Amino acid sequence: MSAISTDQVAHLAALARIELSATERVSMAAELGVILDAVARVGEVSGADVSPMSHPLPLVNVSRPDEVRPSLAPTDVLANAPETQDQRFVVPRILTQD
Repeated sequence: MSAISTDQVAHLAALARIELSATERVSMAAELGVILDAVARVGEVSGADVSPMSHPLPLVNVSRPDEVRPSLAPTDVLANAPETQDQRFVVPRILTQD
């Protein structure tokens, strides 16, 4: 287990502006030691034979290519609109020009 002293815990607590009692400093030193050990274990992993990646799972772009194809006529699209103007939907104004 990585050793972290109660003085180091007191210093960290002062930097974070956290007030800790002597008992809490001892407890926190043990807990921070466990965290430091876990971080050290990650550093021990041999990464020389592992290629860098941006994501742990292989991802494939599943979107289709952007191609022009026939669509609905503007009159068909606007047929059920309550109000239209210049082949566009008319909607209530929600922003003002302040």
